[in-house]
Amino acid sequence: MKLFLAEDDAVLADALLTRLGQLGFSVSHAADGLAAQQQLLAEPFDAVILDIGLPGLDGLQVLRNVRVHRPALPILLLTALDSMEDRVAGLDAGADDYLVKPFEFPELEARIRALLRRHRVADNVRDELRFGRLRLDRGGQRAWADQQALELSARELQLLDILMAHADRVVTKEQIAGELSGDGEEVGANAVEVYVHRLRKKLDGSGVGIRAVRGLGYLLARLDAGT
Repeated sequence: MKLFLAEDDAVLADALLTRLGQLGFSVSHAADGLAAQQQLLAEPFDAVILDIGLPGLDGLQVLRNVRVHRPALPILLLTALDSMEDRVAGLDAGADDYLVKPFEFPELEARIRALLRRHRVADNVRDELRFGRLRLDRGGQRAWADQQALELSARELQLLDILMAHADRVVTKEQIAGELSGDGEEVGANAVEVYVHRLRKKLDGSGVGIRAVRGLGYLLARLDAGT
């Protein structure tokens, strides 16, 4: 699970990064609102912990801007403001939950788990991805072109999932590498190229292909006009 933490208090941020990492989360961090917004719009995350009192852009403005492009992203607001009006303002801006400082870490952990559970339930309708003649069963880890099953490795299935989830959009090598990395194994740019090459060959004849966009990344696109 990939989390994003936007917190300008260096001591609190370090503590949260350590504790969340110990729980097995991969956590990215930004200390100001503009950097947080740029990263949230550029990369996929499973949930966000967003401080309201950020320098540059405040957390509420970041939240409103991100919501336009990431309507389903689970976002938890952190703030020292605890009035009813402040809570309502945060929720109206698009927050899924609201936690007042100071807080105990077990409560934050429980709220993150609850956010992720709710998101998984809402995302069940997307357990099957379709693009052109391709169909991917995320839960069953299987893929087909029309009715023909594709023989894909675990990494190739992961890569296909990433590309289908961003179909018709460019996905950078760095983004793919980040999503493929896990279980203590880092995936570099060279490995991404290898996986793309292998998957491209296995998609041959499916009417869907992986196009390299020079200097940017890869794009899953329909190759035949009939799809």
